[in-house]
Amino acid sequence: MADLEVYKNLSPEKVERCMSVMQSGTQMIKLKRGAKGLVRLFYLDEHRTRLRWRPSRKSEKAKILIDSIYKVTEGRQSEIFHRQAEGNFDPSCCFTIYHGNHMESLDLITSNPEEARTWITGLKYLMAGISDEDSLAKRQRTHDQWLKHTFEEADKNGDGLLNIEETHQLMHKLNVNLPRRKVRQMFQEADTDENQGTLTFEEFCVFYKMMSLRRDLYLLLLSYSDKKDHLTAEELAQFLKVEQKMNNVTTDYCLDIIRKFEVSEENKAKNVLGIEGFTSFMRSPACDVFNPLHHEVFQDMEQPLCNYYIASSHNTYLTGDQLLSQSRADMYARVLQEGCRCVEVDCWDGPDGEPVVHHGYTLTSKILFRDVVETINKHAFVKNEFPVILSIENHCSVQQQRKIAQYLKAIFRDKLDLSSVDTGDSKQLPSPQSLRGKILVKGKKLPYHLGDDAEEGDVSDEDSADEIEDECKFRLHCNNGTTEHQVESFIRKKLESLLKESQIRDKEDPDSFTVRALLKATHEGLNAHLTQHPDVKESGKKSHGRSLMTNFGKYKQKTTKSRSKSYGTDDEEDAQQPPSKEPSPLSRLGRRRKTMKLCRELSDLVVYTNSVAAQDIMDDGSTGNVLSFSETRAHQVVQQKAEQFMVYNQKQLTRVYPSAYRIDSSNFNPLPYWSTGCQLVALNYQSEGRMMQLNRAKFKTNGNCGYVLKPQQMCKGTFNPFSGDPLPANPKKQLVLKVISGQQLPKPPDSMFGDRGEIIDPFVEVEIIGLPVDCCKDQTRVVDDNGFNPMWEETLTFTVHMPEIALVRFLVWDHDPIGRDFVGQRTVTFSSLVPGYRHVYLEGLTEASIFVHITINDICGKWSPLILNPSYTILHFLGATKSRQLQGLKGLFHKNPRLAASDSNPHSMRKRSLGDRILRRTASAPAKGRKKSKTGFHEMVEIKESVCEPAREPDGVLRRTARSLQARPVSMPVGRTLLGAWPPAPAVAEAAEGKESPPVQF
Repeated sequence: MADLEVYKNLSPEKVERCMSVMQSGTQMIKLKRGAKGLVRLFYLDEHRTRLRWRPSRKSEKAKILIDSIYKVTEGRQSEIFHRQAEGNFDPSCCFTIYHGNHMESLDLITSNPEEARTWITGLKYLMAGISDEDSLAKRQRTHDQWLKHTFEEADKNGDGLLNIEETHQLMHKLNVNLPRRKVRQMFQEADTDENQGTLTFEEFCVFYKMMSLRRDLYLLLLSYSDKKDHLTAEELAQFLKVEQKMNNVTTDYCLDIIRKFEVSEENKAKNVLGIEGFTSFMRSPACDVFNPLHHEVFQDMEQPLCNYYIASSHNTYLTGDQLLSQSRADMYARVLQEGCRCVEVDCWDGPDGEPVVHHGYTLTSKILFRDVVETINKHAFVKNEFPVILSIENHCSVQQQRKIAQYLKAIFRDKLDLSSVDTGDSKQLPSPQSLRGKILVKGKKLPYHLGDDAEEGDVSDEDSADEIEDECKFRLHCNNGTTEHQVESFIRKKLESLLKESQIRDKEDPDSFTVRALLKATHEGLNAHLTQHPDVKESGKKSHGRSLMTNFGKYKQKTTKSRSKSYGTDDEEDAQQPPSKEPSPLSRLGRRRKTMKLCRELSDLVVYTNSVAAQDIMDDGSTGNVLSFSETRAHQVVQQKAEQFMVYNQKQLTRVYPSAYRIDSSNFNPLPYWSTGCQLVALNYQSEGRMMQLNRAKFKTNGNCGYVLKPQQMCKGTFNPFSGDPLPANPKKQLVLKVISGQQLPKPPDSMFGDRGEIIDPFVEVEIIGLPVDCCKDQTRVVDDNGFNPMWEETLTFTVHMPEIALVRFLVWDHDPIGRDFVGQRTVTFSSLVPGYRHVYLEGLTEASIFVHITINDICGKWSPLILNPSYTILHFLGATKSRQLQGLKGLFHKNPRLAASDSNPHSMRKRSLGDRILRRTASAPAKGRKKSKTGFHEMVEIKESVCEPAREPDGVLRRTARSLQARPVSMPVGRTLLGAWPPAPAVAEAAEGKESPPVQF
């Protein structure tokens, strides 16, 4: 960040003085929301990686990683400080640390200005050092920190030494299942000092290296070193060319690798790379699964805006849910820093003529519009200079609209001036390159028939706020002695109670609790209570709680009952939807449209991004229209008119945002909308989860600049994304993925017994996410009792029709008797995969990775599923039809995946019992150590029936059978398979008979 540059050049004396004060500790007051300040001792740990404090009831959580600090502000700038009386604290003694994914604030007050200055300077110096690191330095630093932290946690008595018993406990925590005799032997070999029976940190590092010796990498080194224990520069060059598919590999390049990664001075002198250096190189960013060239902008940025996917945020100002959470201007800084290029601002009339930003009809807090604009102006172009789109939801009076326009022009200045932008063609949108450094205002525009002299006019007023039914909107009426604060406090407590209940609902049946029910119940219960008890006081809340929950329970049962008549249960939590009462875009034409007044000043700021109503979807319109859809309405269009929608998106922009009923700020699946060319698919950036992981992976490519070029086939021409072979004339890609091993896989984050729990039984699942025909999953076998260095050595094969939009998702699971527990994941765009031996580091985990070998083949000509896809071959031989296979895939584009099943199955599925769910979860995990057995006739019929109806995930993704690849030996080259070098048909049949049964879905 630009304001940190000055701290990189501090004198060593000043740095050491700051570090000394911070590590010694300083007593400060920690302010908390709605509570008195707490006096705590804050200090920097000895490694300068964590800020800690004591005393604390949750000592393990009383820390902030320096890596996680977003910014440090001086004075009384945070919301918590603003709530304090003006004269309570000296501003020069106050500062705030913003950290974490949700921009949490730590508000601190020192006893004198000098202490505050020292801490601010020291923290910014540490942040500047981290921001200046390259990827290799950061990987080494995080590894060293992890080793030190692991040692300290294992040192139970705090004497700076590890004894043998502490080492055994550490082995269990690290998921290492070695005989105690072997551990003791390595312990004794590492224990070389005079103090026998204990390991110092340096000795522990030697012990850890012995324990971490990679058999897979050692065999790989031997295969290229003529069975020596090192590689020469020439042998290293041969490995890089043959296995890693690198071009222009020079001897100097190989010598540079040896200098960087070799740890032995003797080997460096001989210009050879030993096993430790080779391991360090293979685990470095140079051998990551993500193409290092894609960390920079590499795509053509001269095409019209409509030819790009654009990273977009929904209700950017919110830090949490859509009803109760805080609004913060800093959230704009955070999402812009993450690469987002389209942010949303909901503008409402505020006091004293000042427009405010918040989520209408809810209890979210309000922030000044001026503060939001100033934050955007400061951070819009720090990471890159490609244009930012400001999506304004305007709910203001004409007077405050003029204030909004005034602020935009005064603060953004020439960033709004688009007069010099050259589009080259008046009928097409400008390119991101031509708009560098510009801010586009997306909003309503006065109709042309009004003329330029009209100061204001009527425009449509249909937006996300209108998705909430009127009876569910919160409007506080304060009368009969009731204060606004009392009503707000009352609603907040009841909503928090209901939200907690929603968070512990049965994840296998999310429809048992709907957000629409929550909204209706809360509102109806409140109205009934205010009617019966107009003098609402704190003491009356308990009785209201009963009526509120009773009301909710009735609606909940009614909703669940009505839904269970039509559909089966939905297993994908992220895909949950309320019962749809949304009218189609065409039926909305029949009702009277809402309108609002718009002033000329604000209208004139809208140039290339004019918001238009949903019913105009198939109208040609003029260039520069932006169609805004909620996910429910967009879903209908994707279902009914996918190809026309794709054509529309070749000239105009479309924005899709989450349903107003996602009050928990959950996200929908963006893939169906990307697959039809929608550019602005807006997600809740504050909500971590599967959908944000897909979004992050999508935009990490092309330098994380927020703009990713759409496939050429979506920019010109059209195709049906639902088709079984959507692009028959185009070559396909075959991904051959050998999953070799895992490294330092931790216990699941929600493990019941934490580090004391059982050693995990990991398996790897690989998922392709893209066009419906490409969506599928496959998985390895389970490795028992080994999370430290499990070996799989299994090959998974996938065929991808449109690799340009496909994502590859690597997931690690811990198998248990009643299902599986999530360990970690990493998602990468298909186009960013690099061939060869690669490490896939799991997101958010320091050392955890899986080691894979990647081969990507081109497949030309007519697609033959019988040759290219082994699991498809088995489905074909057992009688699965193409329509049935595609049935599960089409569910991806349904608002509720069960619609796909109900279309083709006249018999609705009964609601599953708890026993059925446990059986289903058990069957969903791959078999562990199951003996192969021949299948009799009756068993074969059962297998045929289960395979004819392929196992489907809740989002409509086809799950491959777990052992679908065992008919072809892992050692058989793929080339021989493609050339027809299969064993005779009887041999295939025998192999199939020996296969394990596929997972069964109940």
